[in-house]
Amino acid sequence: MRDHTTTIFTDSKPTTRESQSGHKPLWRRLTTTLRAVAAFAPLALFAATATPALAASAAPAELKLDYAYYSPESLVIKRNGWLEQALAPDHTQVRWVLSLGSNRALEYLNSGAVDIGSTAGLAAVLAKANGNPIRTVYIFSRPEWTALVVRKDSPIKTLADLKGKKIAATKGTDPYLFTLRALHTAGLTRDDVEIVNLQHPDGRTALVNGQVDAWAGLDPHMAAAQIDNGARLLYRNVDFNTWGFLNVRDDFLKQYPDTVARVLKVYERARVWIGEHPDEAAQIIADDSKVSLAVAKLQLSRNDFSQPQPGAKQIEALEAAAPILTQENLVKPGTNLNQVIESLIDTHASESALASAQRQSAQ
Repeated sequence: MRDHTTTIFTDSKPTTRESQSGHKPLWRRLTTTLRAVAAFAPLALFAATATPALAASAAPAELKLDYAYYSPESLVIKRNGWLEQALAPDHTQVRWVLSLGSNRALEYLNSGAVDIGSTAGLAAVLAKANGNPIRTVYIFSRPEWTALVVRKDSPIKTLADLKGKKIAATKGTDPYLFTLRALHTAGLTRDDVEIVNLQHPDGRTALVNGQVDAWAGLDPHMAAAQIDNGARLLYRNVDFNTWGFLNVRDDFLKQYPDTVARVLKVYERARVWIGEHPDEAAQIIADDSKVSLAVAKLQLSRNDFSQPQPGAKQIEALEAAAPILTQENLVKPGTNLNQVIESLIDTHASESALASAQRQSAQ
């Protein structure tokens, strides 16, 4: 593996010729010293200016990132080994970590267990507001991946019917925040229901087994509940589904911007490939998620992959969604959520990478 430590100077010292007597006049010693300093100054200046640039361009020995069943690009990239190929010239090893939800991905990012992680947009805002050191550099999809789900024989017909009922939801994720926003539209809050904190697949099981009355679903589990169990979507609102964010730890982005750019180029390759090979992409989702091909196709049909560049649309959507975090006391009082959103969304990190990837795909 390549040693990325850069040494500017090695075993070299400025030397001067001693006088024959061994004693120099003061003026001569000062002159010699000044000449040595003058000769060394350009090299010192080069070292001071070059070292940060060299450090920033060095590649990491290992890249840790997640893959998730709700992120089709991550599954395609992992299956095809594209990231390993892209980072091979830098001798960077790739380690994949499974995220079962935004809450897990954000925990991994916060602890440093992963350098890059896939989450929902509003969940990322909540984490950032509470100190998670992340930046969003890519949009992997605009999904409708969550809704409130009930059993096919459930007597619950409206959101108002949920009052006093048990709802399974994974705290810190888009489905959980979707649930709170949905309740607010019916004049309800989380105090009016009993939220049972279960990871997404366990929420589906609890719904099917009658242990909860409703479930804040997440694809592909939600699609599987519809097709395999006949579950009914009680409440849908695509505008309450926030974007799929690819987030990077601040320190990793600053130290390894070139590596992040390589990752984004690979994500672009996967995004374009999914559009050109939807059936093959669905098969990959089905295989990895252990769901039927019909379920995978339903999940894929609920994703819009057309807007990979983070920017004004995401900021606007998050500013509209963010008040729920204050209303439900999920952030500290006085938190300026608009500032949090602006510091989260990186509109520049992906620009050159996406432009380069798009030029390559056009060739």
